[in-house]
Amino acid sequence: MPTENLYDTLRERGFLKQCSDEPAVRELLAGPPAHVYVGFDPTAPSLHAGSLVPIMALVHVQRSGHVPVALVGGGTGLIGDPSGKIEQRQLLSRETLRVNFAGIRAQLGRFLDFDGDRAVAVDNAQWLEPLNYLDFLREIGRHFSVNKMLSYEAYRLRMEKGLSFLEFNYQLLQAYDYLVLFRQHGCRLQMGGDDQWGNILAGTDLIRRVEGAEAHALTFPLLTCASGAKMGKTATGAVWLDAAQTSPYDYYQYWVNVDDRDVGRFLGLFTLLPMDEVRGFAALEGAELREAKAKLAFEATTILHGPAEAERARQGAGAAFGGEGSVDDMPTFALQRARLVEGLRAVDLFAEAGLCQSKGEATKLFRSGGGRVGERVLQGHTDTMGEADFPGGAAVLRAGRKRIVRVLLV
Repeated sequence: MPTENLYDTLRERGFLKQCSDEPAVRELLAGPPAHVYVGFDPTAPSLHAGSLVPIMALVHVQRSGHVPVALVGGGTGLIGDPSGKIEQRQLLSRETLRVNFAGIRAQLGRFLDFDGDRAVAVDNAQWLEPLNYLDFLREIGRHFSVNKMLSYEAYRLRMEKGLSFLEFNYQLLQAYDYLVLFRQHGCRLQMGGDDQWGNILAGTDLIRRVEGAEAHALTFPLLTCASGAKMGKTATGAVWLDAAQTSPYDYYQYWVNVDDRDVGRFLGLFTLLPMDEVRGFAALEGAELREAKAKLAFEATTILHGPAEAERARQGAGAAFGGEGSVDDMPTFALQRARLVEGLRAVDLFAEAGLCQSKGEATKLFRSGGGRVGERVLQGHTDTMGEADFPGGAAVLRAGRKRIVRVLLV
């Protein structure tokens, strides 16, 4: 077994918000390999950067010699988790949830080693869909107090807008998941975001009542950036873990452009660097802090996309922003040359190339002087581009100081 307790690792690196019983959890994690589980919502076929805290926590579970269990809620996804939501989630079909499960399972394989019994991925639809409702109410529902459930913040927030009976069942189902994983894998520790605290405790209580056994809860802080922005969001939308939705270059750029105040915290959470090295980078100031951001971006991109893509992203960033590197490593967009014959509206190209979420956003960008093609500053929504803007069949488009795309004529 490793010399350092997983609990201490999680605490030192910034993962720990609440724990139901610290001495008992430390003892559990000091013993033989324990199964530790985290649940993921299959609301899309790809996770985004906002899911990285629980993912990286599972990485540390595995590195510590324990067994991570990733539960993807194909069953609970049919209802939708009300936690942290002021309105009911859109209901997804079973087929959509199966597709999403497959995509998320593949993504988790980039972080976790599922060979043999080193990690487990499960879909709770396996045991929730066959449930007999009356049996479930008699065996599980009788252990829950409605008064206690309504005391949890997740339900109190929704009561203001209206909480459907469908959603009200969610806590029972999540608690039942914990009971099933306790029975099937001996899981005695569930981790999750701090908005899941009540749901996780419901599971520990159910295991105690039904099995007479002790189980534990551990939550992570709900992460926001120092600027107040939601973790994993940019001006152009979510930062996805799927390379087809967020390229390795754009993923690298997300990390290299984080707020200065977040660098040390993010190095601890989203890289595997030793904490002595993390603290050294976090102590840098001024211009030297760029070195820490570059390290954060490279390490985070390497974990997800591999060292070759991380290096390509680093080289592309260097070429784009005046350092060393090759323009071939910049993100590229292929444009049909024929579209330039009568003049192509710049707002159309900026939206198509992903530099702006819409033509309206591109118009605002141009009016502020933040849009450029090559060295030409764009002025407004009527600006057009022709072949003269693409000398040698290529040009670099810039949206502000941080977003770029190299457009190639084909």
